[in-house]
Amino acid sequence: MPAFQYEALDESGKPQKGTINAQNSEEAIARIRSQGYFPTAVREQKAKKSRGSTGGTTKKKKGAGDISINIGGVSNKQLTLFTRQLSTLQDAGLPILRSISILEQQEKSGLLKDTLQGVHEDVSGGATLSDAMAKHPKAFDRLYTKMIAAGEVGGVLDLILQRLADFLEKAARLRRRIISAMIYPSVVLSVAAIIVLGIMIFIVPSFIEIFDDFDTTLPTMTLVLIDASSWIAGPLFGIRPDMLIPGIVWILLSPIFIFFGLKLIRKSQGGRYVTDWILLTTPIVGGLVSKATIAKFTRTLGTLINAGVPILDAITITSETTGNVIYAKALANVHDSVRQGESFADPLRQAKVCDALVVNMIDVGEETGDLDKMLSKIADNYDEEVDVAVASLVSLLEPVMVVLLGGIVGFIVIALFLPLVELMQSVM
Repeated sequence: MPAFQYEALDESGKPQKGTINAQNSEEAIARIRSQGYFPTAVREQKAKKSRGSTGGTTKKKKGAGDISINIGGVSNKQLTLFTRQLSTLQDAGLPILRSISILEQQEKSGLLKDTLQGVHEDVSGGATLSDAMAKHPKAFDRLYTKMIAAGEVGGVLDLILQRLADFLEKAARLRRRIISAMIYPSVVLSVAAIIVLGIMIFIVPSFIEIFDDFDTTLPTMTLVLIDASSWIAGPLFGIRPDMLIPGIVWILLSPIFIFFGLKLIRKSQGGRYVTDWILLTTPIVGGLVSKATIAKFTRTLGTLINAGVPILDAITITSETTGNVIYAKALANVHDSVRQGESFADPLRQAKVCDALVVNMIDVGEETGDLDKMLSKIADNYDEEVDVAVASLVSLLEPVMVVLLGGIVGFIVIALFLPLVELMQSVM
């Protein structure tokens, strides 16, 4: 009879570990519960087999044509589709191994297909689905695997997969709204920047030659424009032969330097804290980031609690996945408070990272025992507020862009034609 290792909580909430013999994982869970324990992890002990063993299942080796190179992780769209399909297959009553095999066969070559092959092999070898998925963090993060584990223990895997798919879809929808709203101003600013650089590189140098022929004293505005043009494209037109690299090269490379500079800064805890604090305190943008972060962490926490994940584990996972160090620190304080048997809402109130409405709704959810439902309502409410904030930001950016671009073009026009007007007056 197979032996199963288990981790469980007793009636007082203390963790317990042990081994129990059973025919399968369902029987093992039933026996653990009959002892008065609440199982949190159950996995079968497997004897190690030699590579030359002819018994058991042999793993399929990849041939030369099956080699795939995987960079990055599984996209949110892929993961959401897989979760929804797996939920449907489980709801239809198919065995988990058969479901994974079907989904693996329909996947195109890539990280998710390779991951599902590994998951299928581990599950067929006796591992639980959550343990098998936990070996592939690039595809299934900790939040995902914890919810799968809760579904396995509670025997409601199909329902948990539905909730996971809903959660992923809502999170993706929020990101799409923000990205789609930013496309228009990004395109306008990019086109405007290209036009201005074109003027500075090709048009202004022609005027410089005209001004040199007349040998006249130039206004300050014109001198500033000439200096800027000389820095951007001087070596290309022989204006600044002393320059080794044109300024246009530095302008094009600056986004790359900024990106990797921020990545380097955010490698340290202090750097992440400072950058997140600056982002949250930036006018207009800070409010949008705050609302989006609150929507994310309340939906994550509400989904985990509703799935049956223990409250302390749910808070820890939410803290690790919130994406903002300041909110993660506040949730760490909440974790300590709840562990000591105190309130969930008080540490959030003291941290002052959430509006009073959010804290009060969480407080009410604690008192009524519907914390997960209240967190989901907060997330839905803040999703709508993010939409409004994004729309307001875009509407504010439009006049700002018009004024900024008008000012730049106006400055260039005046700086170029002011010397010509003075020359015409002097000739007349």
